[in-house]
This record gives sequence, structure tokens and C-alpha cells, in this order.
Amino acid sequence: MNDPKVEAYFGDWKKREEIAESMVPLIGKLYRDRGVITTIYGRSLVHNSAIDILKAHRFARHILGGELSVFSSFPLLQAICSLDLSPSRIDLGKLATRYQGHRAEVGTDAFVRQELAGANTGKKALRDKPQDVVLYGFGRIGRLLARILVERSGGGEKWRLRAVVVQKKMEGELIKRASLLRRDSVHGPFKGTLVVDEEEHAIVANGNMIRLLYAEGPEQADYCAFGIDEAILVDNTGAWRDRRGLGRHLAARGIAKVILTAPGKGDIPNIVYGVNNEAISVGETIFSAGSCTTNAIVPVLKAMHDRFGIEYGHIETCHSYTNDQNLVDNFHKKTRRGRSAPLNMVMTETGAASAAAKALPELAGKLTANAIRVPTPNVSLAILGLTLGRESEVEEVNEYLRGISLDSSLQNQIDYTSSPEVVSSDFVGSLKTGIVDALATIVHGKHCTLYVWYDNEFGYSWQVVRILRHIAGLELPAFPR
Repeated sequence: MNDPKVEAYFGDWKKREEIAESMVPLIGKLYRDRGVITTIYGRSLVHNSAIDILKAHRFARHILGGELSVFSSFPLLQAICSLDLSPSRIDLGKLATRYQGHRAEVGTDAFVRQELAGANTGKKALRDKPQDVVLYGFGRIGRLLARILVERSGGGEKWRLRAVVVQKKMEGELIKRASLLRRDSVHGPFKGTLVVDEEEHAIVANGNMIRLLYAEGPEQADYCAFGIDEAILVDNTGAWRDRRGLGRHLAARGIAKVILTAPGKGDIPNIVYGVNNEAISVGETIFSAGSCTTNAIVPVLKAMHDRFGIEYGHIETCHSYTNDQNLVDNFHKKTRRGRSAPLNMVMTETGAASAAAKALPELAGKLTANAIRVPTPNVSLAILGLTLGRESEVEEVNEYLRGISLDSSLQNQIDYTSSPEVVSSDFVGSLKTGIVDALATIVHGKHCTLYVWYDNEFGYSWQVVRILRHIAGLELPAFPR
């Protein structure tokens, strides 16, 4: 005899799954044909499976107190597809929630037209031509940036990853580089197809032809010879960090602006996206995206300083080992880093405190920092010991940071978890730069300790892409207002 409750649960699931499967092509068509990115409370639905879409709806319970249903969002998505939209970001979750209060007053189509009137202006490109992008270096960050840029190329009208520049190491290198892009021990396989065009010396990733160019120095590459012009170059090598060294890229034909994926020196603007975007001036040609740790802690520090004030803080980072460490004990120019990375916790220095003060000048002289490299390949943990400007309690701090993560100007940077079971590997692939572990929060009067997880590779790479998008003038207007 069938259990009615068992059948009810499974029947409901199959209906939801069927609707989510119907949403996939609509979401894809909006993205490819209109440049419209659909989200659920900031979670992108683009290139997601039906299961991912259902999980995004499930996530909405953190905001609503109850689950958002595809039964509610699907009719709104259908209505959105009937409009003549310009490139934009449309939060289907917020739209569905808002519609709940207006359902009796107006129909679905009329409501959507009203809420998206500012985007219902006809298809138009954000730029006259796609922004050319060049990656200088193709290591851990370079390959993740390539994955993101290809995945988010849309209909090709926004940007094009045109070339990767490396120093030649061996014959047959093109195949080797393509293989490293295709497979990743931490982040899994490339989402799509990769083929190698040996005649053009290029990797073709999801239809994006990416030339592999060789150069011994920044000024040696002639990008114009390959039709690349006014490009934004992302330097992933960290070999040059000052204006003079990075300025060598601008001497190459075809490069207009440079982003460094490491803390910049001197007067180079160090950008933590979401915090000090105003430092991205039109006349500037060289920018730094700071470090992964800086991007993880600065948004949380800003949020805490805005609400409570910070009198003093110490940051301790437990950072996954990196490529500059040794697998086995061997000579290293820096102290302790020569010892085997997979076998030891290794004390080392970090510039996180000084870098944080560059992005948040109000905290200059108030922060100290140290770092421990730990035997994990990815995902790190920052421990923020703060003396606040006033007394508080755990509940107030956590509820405040939860709200910041869900709906604020920092919601793309700060995430929040209250699960008692999460460990570091659960945060591999997080698009957010820092995830507050609420159950670890400690508050005693003015003393507060926060634990912030971060994918030091993928989360950071997304911050670099956000800077690139801003510089290229490709930020999308968000709806509903």
C-alpha cells in the first residue's frame, strides 16, 4: 500500500522539477539574446541546471522566512520574456515577493511591465563593440578568470577574451595549457567544450577563440597584429607591482588599461570592489585588485565599522598553501616557506592589514595581521579579533551581518552561514569574497571575534571580474528598483 505522504512529496517534487526544466531555456534565451541576467536574491540563474534553479529558490527562505516556489516565479519569467528588454539584471526572487502583495490589484503581465518599465526599452548594446580582454599569465587565477570570462560572454556583445600571454616553456605547450584549463583538481572540469586550433595557436572555449601568445616582457607583445585594440589587460603574474613596471604593458600596442591581481605599490589604486569603487576613475590606467585576503576581510570590516565602529583589530589568516611554496623541504628565498607545504602549518607574513587600510583609510593604524599557511589546496579562513566602539551581543552582530549578506550594497561580497556542519571544502566555488560563520561568532561587551571563510581563488577571481566590468562600462542596471 502506498504511503500518501510519500507520494505527495515525490509528486510535488516532480512538478517543481518540470517547471524548473521549462525555465532553463527561457533564462538562457534572455541571457544570450538580450543580455539579461536573471537572479534569485542575488544568486544567478544563468547556465544553471533545473536542480540549481530549485536550490536558488530554496535559498530564498533565508530572506522570506518561507520557501519561494517556482509556481510563483515561472509565470513572472514568462511575462519577462514577452518584453523588449535592454541588458539588465532582474531579480526574479524580489519580483515574485513584491508581486505577492499586488496579486489582487493587477495581473502578472501588467505587473511585470510596470516593474521593468526602465528596462523595457528595446535591445541595445552597452558598448559599440565588445571589450577586448587579455590575460598576462595563465596560472591559478588566470585560468579561473578565463573560465569566468568565457562563461559570462553572453551573446558576445559584452567582452571577448582575446589572448593569453605566457613565456614559452616547451614545444606542444598549447595542448598542455588547454588541458590545464579543461581539468582542475580543485574546481572540477571546464563547463563546456574546448578545442585547440593549432593553425591559429589558439584555444577555442565555448566558441571563444583565445590566442596563446609568447612574450619575454610586457612591452614585447603586439596585440594590434591580432586585431586586439583598446584592451584591458589583467596581469596575473605579480612580477610587477608598481606604476613603472605595470606601465610597461601600456607600451604594448593594443593595451589601454591594466588590472593587477596582487596588492599594488605606491599610488596605484587598490580596489576592493563594493567598498571603494569610487577610486576607479576614468583617467586612471592602472588598477590593483588587492589580495584575496584583503577582499575577504575588508567588506566585513567596513560593515562592522559602519554599524559599531572599530577601535582596534587583529586579523589572523589560516591560508591554504600556494604555488610559491615547496612540496618538499627545499631552498626558498623567504623564511619558513621552504618547508613542505602539504606537511606543515607555516607561519608567514601578510600585508592584509596595510592593504585593508588602503581601502578603508579610517582604519589606518588600527589593524595588525599575521598568516599561517595550512595544508589545504584552497579555501582559507580569516579570524577577525575586533575591539568595537560600543558594546554588543552575538545576536545583534549576527543578525546585522545576515541582513548585509542578503540585501545591501555588499551582498555580492559578504555571505553568511549558520550551519553547524560546514567545513572549508563546502565553500569551494563561492562567488562571494567572504562567508561569515555565524555559529563561531564571539561577542563579549566591546570585544568581537568573527570567523570568515573565503575561496581564495574563485571568490577573488570574481572580484577581479567585477572591477573589469566596471572599467569597461558593463555594469547592468538592476530591477526591480
